[in-house]
Amino acid sequence: MKRWLPVLLIALLAVGSFAQDKPQTPPQDPKAPAQAPAKPDAAQVKPPEPAAKPPEGEPKPYDKVVTPEFKTQAGLFKVHTNKGKVLFEIPKEELGKDQLLVVQIMKSPSGSSYPGESVEDMVVRWELREAKVLLRIETYANIADPSNPISRAVEAMNTATIMMAFPVEAWAKDVKDGSPIIDATRLFTSDVNEIPVKKVVAGTSLDASRTFLDKVRAYPININVEATQTFNPKPAQLSPGFPPQYADMVPSPPSPTAGVHYSFVKLPEKPMMGRLMDNRVGYFTHNHIDYSRRDQEVKAQDFIARWRLEKKNPGAAKSEPVKPIVFYVDPATPKQWVPYIKKAIEAWKPAFEEAGFLNAIQAKDPPTPEQDPDWSADDARYSVIRWVPSTTANAMGPHVSDPRSGEIIGADVEIYHNVQQLARDWYWTQVAPLDPRVKTLPIPDEVMGDILVFIVTHEVGHSLGLPHNFKASANYPIEKIRDKEWVKKNSHVPSIMDYSRFNYVAQPEDNIDPKDLIPKIGPYDIFAIKWGYTPIPSAKTPDDEKPALNELCKVQDTTPWLRFSTAGARGSDPGEETEAVGDIDAVKATGLGLKNLKRVMDMVPGAVLKPGEDFELLDHIYTAVWNQVALEMGHVANVVGGYDSEPKAGLAPGVRFTPLAKTRQQEAVLFLNENVFKTPTWLAPVDILRKIEPTSGQARLAALQSRVLAGVLAAARLTRLQEHEAILGDKAYTIVQLLADLRAGIFTELSADSVKIDAFRRNLQRSYVDLLVARLSPAPAAAGAAAPVSAAAGLRDDSRGAIRAELKTLQGILGAAAGLAGDKITRIHLDDLKDQISLALDPRGSAGR
Repeated sequence: MKRWLPVLLIALLAVGSFAQDKPQTPPQDPKAPAQAPAKPDAAQVKPPEPAAKPPEGEPKPYDKVVTPEFKTQAGLFKVHTNKGKVLFEIPKEELGKDQLLVVQIMKSPSGSSYPGESVEDMVVRWELREAKVLLRIETYANIADPSNPISRAVEAMNTATIMMAFPVEAWAKDVKDGSPIIDATRLFTSDVNEIPVKKVVAGTSLDASRTFLDKVRAYPININVEATQTFNPKPAQLSPGFPPQYADMVPSPPSPTAGVHYSFVKLPEKPMMGRLMDNRVGYFTHNHIDYSRRDQEVKAQDFIARWRLEKKNPGAAKSEPVKPIVFYVDPATPKQWVPYIKKAIEAWKPAFEEAGFLNAIQAKDPPTPEQDPDWSADDARYSVIRWVPSTTANAMGPHVSDPRSGEIIGADVEIYHNVQQLARDWYWTQVAPLDPRVKTLPIPDEVMGDILVFIVTHEVGHSLGLPHNFKASANYPIEKIRDKEWVKKNSHVPSIMDYSRFNYVAQPEDNIDPKDLIPKIGPYDIFAIKWGYTPIPSAKTPDDEKPALNELCKVQDTTPWLRFSTAGARGSDPGEETEAVGDIDAVKATGLGLKNLKRVMDMVPGAVLKPGEDFELLDHIYTAVWNQVALEMGHVANVVGGYDSEPKAGLAPGVRFTPLAKTRQQEAVLFLNENVFKTPTWLAPVDILRKIEPTSGQARLAALQSRVLAGVLAAARLTRLQEHEAILGDKAYTIVQLLADLRAGIFTELSADSVKIDAFRRNLQRSYVDLLVARLSPAPAAAGAAAPVSAAAGLRDDSRGAIRAELKTLQGILGAAAGLAGDKITRIHLDDLKDQISLALDPRGSAGR
């Protein structure tokens, strides 16, 4: 899923400077009774002097700034509001303290952004400097123990950005307190470079005349501010070739207006002890460089992102936490989906039990307006499963964390309304023949609800700190994925954090319960939560935890489905696939998947055609079947030049990367020859195709075949084949052998006594020659640039020679076959390919002919 992963700004450990408190003259009490002055001598009477004014920029008396018209709220600090103006009265003890500023879109213009979309989150501090308060962005990228001399140098190279400076308007009533009062209005009603609202809503500059402060709320640990902001629109985009003299006649887009929510959240006075990452277990991380460590090199330390869970009863093997993780269900959620979303949240409870916590994660309904009129899903204190009215078919699980320790402070899972369309398409094209409940569309609410449980559980996993684990789908043997008892207990994929959707490997005869066709939390997920959240009371520092955490990882040596994706694989492992099931053997899994897809194609007309309706849904579902075929064929293509990888650490025996056997790669190419390069006529049934378009399906098939061919012949893949040869010698599958095997499948007709090639196969053959010719004519390098190299730095790409040799071989075969052409169009086609190859092999000689 598209999972929008959120960007987390990190900040420097530095203490803001404090200016000396300045005394002020107490104001006169306006309610004091007037006293009649003694009558002066007329000669002594002087004209009245004007009232003294404080110097420009100097703080004013409190009552001249916080007038009776202001409404005051107490919280993290006092806020005073009046007619679109907000004053912050910042307690002295909060100056120089870390706060998390979270900025989100609350209301949005249609089509440009969506409610809940993140604008920015950063660590900030309020710093008093003489008669000004500075709002500074802090960073913890580089740190050092303050007692270490190097800390001075670290501090000097990490100056905190001053985002905005505010004059001190007045001091708090208690002069000894020294708490400044500032007018913070312009922070929310003007352009601020560091808070890029205008980029999110697709505007240019903010228009202050159409921007207003709406609401301010003060809470014990946070301050929330809501503003309506209007931006000048971006100029209209003119299409290429549009006459410039008519540009002023094109109406400009409307000005985007958005509701923007700001929340200042107090970070813990004492940061949670961070847990150091391990490449064998997947977690989002915050990295920093600690220059006071005794390491003999500068290297980053990474703390995993996780919630602060502490046992109420530290001595118990399992205990409820002091503060559980609570997710509220957005009140905007359609009622029929609320029970399923709650089920998805609490599906993680068993994983936390393995880590020693009971009821660690809870789903709750938000309070009603009558119960709490100030409750808001935009309040950074609350984590919410938000239902977003968007046409985008997606969902996201972002979170915000304390960069000092990795502690997750809050999270908002975003479920876009149109994710239901994506869920329907996936489910129906992958497993419709296995679930009698979905013979026709739309699918029942019961099924959609179960699918939403899967989607939300996955996104909540991100909000608990877990990234994707694409290797998971390759860690069960194929026979386990078809075993109904196994999948009921363990799911068909060991991690819900993979992009492994529905069990398309299963066959009707396997009799798998339809509810078990949908992924659920698997053994890897339970292991990962146990590794990340289990308390280690004996450890006093993050380094102290490492032996115990390493001991937990040893189980991966004997249980493959507890493994995470291998760091540094760089796309070389065909087991680290998205949208895959059973890619431990992509050829076998895709062969089973194609059986189901052929069954699906037979079901399409009866499932979608309704009396009196158009063919829009038919076209959509038919295209979804093609897309699924392309995905599965891509998994097979990735076997070529692939490595099997295994996460390891330290003294573990064996290597992490092993080239796939030659026989496996040849098997993959043979499969592609038989199932995608040999025209798959089943993909173009007349009763469907002719209802939606006046074509034979050539364009669709050509696009599919070109996509697969381009994948097989990708430069990075050919480089890996070159590496295989260097590692395995004669046992390797080489570039020359790959090209010969492709030619055997793509030009099968040339071996016949009478050669006839139909339109579908002519398209394929042209695509093959075009791709090879393009590899001989790379884009010209810039003057003085180094010779082209492969993805492996410094490795010369020797595929060019193999491609040239392949084209020469093919040129000879085409020449011989042209004389055997059984019809005119075949002869024209063969001659054209032969001439194209001649031009590519000898551009100058061909040009002179």
